[in-house]
Parts: sequence; C-alpha cells; structure tokens
Amino acid sequence: MLHLNPTTFTLWLGITVLIGVAFLCYVSWKRSPHPGRTAALETLRFFIAVLVVILLWQPEWRTVINPTTKPKIAILWDDSGSMKTLDATLPPELSDQSDDVVSRAEWVEKALASDLWTPLRDGGANDLISRPFATPPEEGLSGTDLDTPLSDLLKKENNLRAVVLLSDGDFNMGAPPVGAAQKYRLRGVPLFTIPVGSETRLPDLDLLTVTAPTYGIIGENVQIPFTIRSSLDRQVRTIVRLRDDSGRERTKNIILPPNAETYDSILWRLEKEGSSTLTLSIPVEDGELVSANNSHKFTIAGRPEKIRALIVETLPRWEFRFLRNALQRDPGVELSCLLLRPELGPAEGVDYIQKFPDTLEELSKFDVVFLGDVGVGPDQLTAEQCTRIRGLVENQASGVVFLPGPLGNQATLTDSDLSDLIPVTLDDKNKTGFPESLATPLNLTTEGRASLLTMLGDSEEENPAIWRRLPGFFWHAPVVRAKGGTEVLAVHANRRGPYGPIPLLVTKTAGSGKVLFMGIDSAWRWRRGVEDLYHYRFWGQVARWMSYQRNMAAGQRVRLFYTPERPEPGATVTLNANAFDANGAPLKDGGVAVDITSPDGKTQRIELQKNESEWGAYTGRFKVNLPGSWKLRATASGASDMPTETTIISQGVDIEKSGQPSRPAVLEEMSKVSRGRTILPSQLPDLIKEINALPEPRPLENRIPLWSHWATITVLVFLLGLFWVGRKLNGAF
Repeated sequence: MLHLNPTTFTLWLGITVLIGVAFLCYVSWKRSPHPGRTAALETLRFFIAVLVVILLWQPEWRTVINPTTKPKIAILWDDSGSMKTLDATLPPELSDQSDDVVSRAEWVEKALASDLWTPLRDGGANDLISRPFATPPEEGLSGTDLDTPLSDLLKKENNLRAVVLLSDGDFNMGAPPVGAAQKYRLRGVPLFTIPVGSETRLPDLDLLTVTAPTYGIIGENVQIPFTIRSSLDRQVRTIVRLRDDSGRERTKNIILPPNAETYDSILWRLEKEGSSTLTLSIPVEDGELVSANNSHKFTIAGRPEKIRALIVETLPRWEFRFLRNALQRDPGVELSCLLLRPELGPAEGVDYIQKFPDTLEELSKFDVVFLGDVGVGPDQLTAEQCTRIRGLVENQASGVVFLPGPLGNQATLTDSDLSDLIPVTLDDKNKTGFPESLATPLNLTTEGRASLLTMLGDSEEENPAIWRRLPGFFWHAPVVRAKGGTEVLAVHANRRGPYGPIPLLVTKTAGSGKVLFMGIDSAWRWRRGVEDLYHYRFWGQVARWMSYQRNMAAGQRVRLFYTPERPEPGATVTLNANAFDANGAPLKDGGVAVDITSPDGKTQRIELQKNESEWGAYTGRFKVNLPGSWKLRATASGASDMPTETTIISQGVDIEKSGQPSRPAVLEEMSKVSRGRTILPSQLPDLIKEINALPEPRPLENRIPLWSHWATITVLVFLLGLFWVGRKLNGAF
C-alpha cells in the first residue's frame, strides 16, 4: 500500500506546481504544428512533474505481515571466554546457599536449567528460543560481538515478544550494541538484560605484554621488557622467571604495587644460534583467582653477527685509542679507522683507511659511523661527505655516534646537513667545552636505568651500583639542552644549565637510523681497576644497538627491516628495504618486490615504492590479519635468484580474557534504549512477571521509502531522457 507523508507546505506547493505545469503543457500543445506528437510529449512532461511532486511528498510502500505463529521469547546467553571468570554469586532461586561463588558460565547454565521459565511456557502462550552466542572457535582468536546476534535474531524472527540477554556486557568485536537496541525499539520488542559477574576486578596478577626483539647476538644480552598488572589490594614481592626449552633460566625479584601496572625488563643471554622458545612467568600469589594469565611464550633467534664500523677522528686522543682497541678486539665487529691528522696526513696501519669512502657503494657497507673531534674544514670532512653520512643514517638504517672533543671541531657540523642529526643544542660561544677540576660522574636518568645501552651489569639490580663506581670525567661538551624528540640517558652529576641538568648521553632516531651523542671524552677511564670489562661492553652494545635494524634480514641484493617487530593480528607492518645492484652500489633503476605468505598458505605480492634519495631505499605496507608465521621473500629487479627471506611472528593476543570486571552499564543502556529493563540476578522472579504483562507482538510492518530508492531515481532519469529525445525528434528546442 502506498502512503504519502506531505507537510501542509509541500502539499500546496505540489498542487500549485502541477496546475502550473498542466497550463504550460496545454499552451505548448495549442501552439504546436504537430498536435498529435506534441500531445504525447506534453503528457509525458506532465507525468514526470507528477512523479517529482509525489517524491516531494515522501511516498512509502508499506506491507503488513501478520504473524501466523505463537509469540516468541528469545533467550540469548553469552558463551564467550570472559564468562569463565569466577565471580558470580548464585541467588536463592538458583542455589540453597546464596553466597555460592561460581563462574559466570555456570551461573548462566543454572539459570537456564531452572524452573524460572516455566510460567512463560504454561498454556502454550509463548514459544521459547534459547541460543548461545560468541562461542570460542576451535582455531583462531575469540571475541564477543553483542550487536550481530541481536540484529540477526531480529531479521529471522517476525513475531518476537521480548528478548532476554544474559551476559557480562563485555564486548570487543563488532559495532556498539546500542545500535541493535535502537532497532528493537523501532520494532517494539523490549530487551531485558541480566548482567552476570562482578563490576570489580578479581584479585589477580596479569602478565599483560612481553615485548621481545626478534633476534639477538650470540653471547650478548638482550633486554626483554614486560608489563604486569596487579589487581590485588596489597603490595606483592614476587619473582619473574625466564626459562628456555632446555631448562636454563633467569630470575628477577620485583615489587608490584597494589592495583597498578608495573613496567620492567629482564636480561637474557643468547648462547646458541637459531630460534629458541622462551617462557616468561610469575608465580601464583595467595588469593589470586586466575592463573592462566601468569605466563607468556615467545620466540627469539640467536645470530652470529659481523658489524662494520667506521671511526673518523683528527687526533689520536685517549678516547679514540681505547675505542679503536675495544672495537678491534670485538670478534663481531669489522673496523675501519680514518685518522686524519690535519698537519701530518692520514695515519697508516692495521684497520686504517687513507680517505673517506668516495662512493655510496663503499659508504653503504658501514653499519655505524663514529665521528670524533672532527668537523667541516681543510683536511677534515667536506659538506658533501656530511650529506652522505646523513643519507646513510636516514635511508639505510645505519647509526652515527657523535664524540666531540676539546678542539671543538664538531661545532662546524652545525652548518652542515648533520646539524639536524645532532640530538643536542651546543653552545656556540664555548666551542671547546668545559674542563673539570675534579672527576665528575654521570648520573643515569630514568630512561638510562632502563636502557640496554647503559646496562653494564648482568642484572638490573647491580647496574646502578656499577655506574656509581665508574671513574668520572674531567671535560664535557658545551651542551645547552637536549632537542625535542630525544631520549636523555645520562646527565652531568654536578652542573645544571638554564634548562636543568646538562644532558651528556643522548639518543634519538633519524629516519630509519639511530643517533647517539656522548658529551664526555673519558669513557676510557672506566677501565681503571677492571680493565676492559665495562668499557668494551658499553661500546659493543652501542655498535649492536646501532646496527640492529640493518641486520634484521640482510641478503646480497636486498636488506629488509620492518616495524613493528612482533605485530598483533590487525596491525599494519611497515616494510623498509635497501636494494643494491650487482656491484654493491645502491640500486638506482628497478624495484623491489616482496612475496608474503600468510600462516594459512595464501600468497600476495607487494611492490615497494622507491623514495627520492640516491640510496636505493624502498618502503611499503601490508596488514597482518592472522596469528602465526608470515614468510617474506624480497627480491630486487634482475636478482630473482638471490632473494632475502625472513619470517615475521605474529603472536595473537586473545582479546577475550577472563578475570576482567563485568560491564553492566552497557547492558543498562541497551535496555533503556529498547524500552526494556535491566534485571539484577536477585530480581529474576520479576522478569517473568514483566514479560507476561507485555502485550501481544504487533504485526510486522515493512516500509520501503520510494522517495530515496535507487529504482525511483533510475525511472526518473529514464523518463527525462525519453522526453529529451522526443523533443529532438519533434523539432522543438
């Protein structure tokens, strides 16, 4: 049946328009030399005008479906993983003891099996439908969607009298359920929600996240950060235990404050090559009700590594000599030194080179560049060489370490392209720095105490004491303050500037690479009494930190690195690649393709986009939608037989967790919107009374708004086109 919904204004406007159009059609017909054809055209014109006016009155085609079945009452109950939480109290109607505490799922099971629903079936007045939703799948990640099961039920059933929803209100998938509640209100079907579970979090220790690197160097420590949330109402002293498959383990004592999250990390030394599965766990505390979230497994690979380092210096000061010795004796470092000596010429000897690398091919081999007391000038660096160092860092994920000295040569770098890479602002009035009459120590900041770069002990507990025992420095660089976007690891222990303590150990990221600024020249003094123990360890950690990304997946023709390292399902992974030609120079012509094989065996290919630099840098993105191993195979143009292969592990984080507090506010809003009611577990008898008092379901009415339907617009356009063609054929313009 057609229904029109005009307002008073649109009604009279439409009538007036039709009268005017009818008059114009009559005048056109009387004046036409072809009255027969013109009459047909003007009739079509008037019909189109009538159609437009009717659309102005918002026509709807309504059909009424009278139900032929008994009224139905649907009972939907939540079967998700969160319903395993043990925090539901049984009311007297369901248990002999009102203080029985059971899981939410058990509470629902007892409620469904009880005699509470019998009055609804008596006399055959209603049909009862009982359906679970959000049942965890056999494979994959589980979640709770409250909107979809409610919307689907409304589509399938046309004689609903009421819907009862038993849930904890926790949803983590799909659209907000209030949208489904609005549909129920339009249909006149009330939602009666029964919240199950406690609104307060269970006493629990939850190992929320473990953020481990994908690989580490054999024989070196890796830092594994983690987060623990405590919902206990007391302080807890516990032990974090990290164990591998062979039974080797590392422990750490930590203190967890009540009702708070704790961020910490633990060190692990990789002893063998290849992948290892590690388990990080905490013991179950007294009073803790959920033990399933106290451990976390992950994989990490051990690799032998060869890091290529370049040191550029003007004079053989003590800092240079001992840094050279430290890196030269490191079996994982391949060292090149350029000692310029402006008055004598470049130094010669083992590991020395005679000039700065001339080509991009030669420079791109270095993972980290150490710049000592050297700047831009005669017999030092040129502006072009500074530009190339910056390009190496930003486009090829290399690192640069600034090690200023008393000559103040690095002050000239502020006028080069390296200026933006320097993570601190230097005092241009005191370029040669400041001497100290007494040995002054470095003070670690909060970030420094948590950084792997400053980890000189085998455990976090002993590291602060080691730094306090280190010999101090007698000179520091003229630093004013750290720039924005940097991380200050250590500051001057005694001196303060206008912006606070003077930052002397500062890091930052630059493009895809890393930068470290060390504003003292006395790290070599750390050898006093312990020889190379701390000095060698510090510089070895710096070199490996700088080269980490470059060596994530390095092949002959393509070097591939990506972020994040351990993406969760649903995350977007950014791929960065450096491609080289057959001679080892950055690829200028051609592209890089990456074949991606997902855990279910499906393969896709993405073409990485080249940036505008001359460094052969490419980038692209893809989305991880499944947990498991994602295999990547990157090839450069003309080198399909020399691919670079790597694997990204996506460890799925189950968004459906037990132990979380219930969310009755969600259910209350749904009931309110649908004109139903939220029934507390202690009010279950009232639910039956309210449902029995409901009127019979009204007939189902379907409305099709013709004024906005695509078919109406199609017909209107067709008629207008037909009228235009007819006018042309009739000779009227």
